Amino acid sequence: MTIAAASTRPQRAEGCGHLAAKALDGRTRLRELYQEGAAKIRLPDTFDASMEAVIINTAGGLTGGDRMNWSVVAGPGTRIDVTTQACEKIYKASAGTAEVTTTISAGAGSRVDWLPQETILFDRASLFRRLDVDLDETAEFLAVEAILLGRKAMGEAMVTGLFRDRWRIRRAGKLIHAEELRLDGAVGALTALQPVLGGQVAFATMLYAGPLADSYLAKVRPLLEGHMAGVSSWNGKLVVRVAATDGFALRKILIPVISALRNGAPVPKVWNL
Repeated sequence: MTIAAASTRPQRAEGCGHLAAKALDGRTRLRELYQEGAAKIRLPDTFDASMEAVIINTAGGLTGGDRMNWSVVAGPGTRIDVTTQACEKIYKASAGTAEVTTTISAGAGSRVDWLPQETILFDRASLFRRLDVDLDETAEFLAVEAILLGRKAMGEAMVTGLFRDRWRIRRAGKLIHAEELRLDGAVGALTALQPVLGGQVAFATMLYAGPLADSYLAKVRPLLEGHMAGVSSWNGKLVVRVAATDGFALRKILIPVISALRNGAPVPKVWNL
């Protein structure tokens, strides 16, 4: 590569953040913390035995070619809530695809709640996101992933672009949940179709894996009445799908459902309506 070619290559954001926790004296304590590049992790004080981790992308958003990697390891008997400082913004990609990979491991008797705030996809954004989770037989896991196709209040919309979302959840090495979502090309026209989103521009998936799946079903179903949403429970997991007219409407639905799936505990404080 010539000096001239190297000097004109677009700068790319990269980051890697790793958090591991252990149980000590009845509380969840830090065992390992690693952060590199644009990835930062902050641990605000909590008033119970759990740990809250706030992950931050200091680049302020992602575009084509950017890479972010997050990993969380919950040791036996620990409780970790992971969220984000703000909504992640995926901007127009001139070339390449932004990639975000999250790996979570939950030990015996632990619980991990993966609660990032919404991801906002701007027009011509390109994102490939992966979530890989390994659970012990007795671990609990809650995941919430919400997407906004532009900011409706700002007159923005995702007309074209790419969004791929890949989930793989395993318990004791056995695959218990897998899904693939791909919105590619004319995203605005595709999501306007009734079998897809029916014109809604905000949507979310929530998944709980653990022994309380069936009991949570009775709590969550009334909260979804009157909304474009559905919930199912089978084989020790519960899945909720929600769509709404905009981010504000979506969040008003999500917050009480998340609280129900957390046994009445509120969402992290960084979630503000």
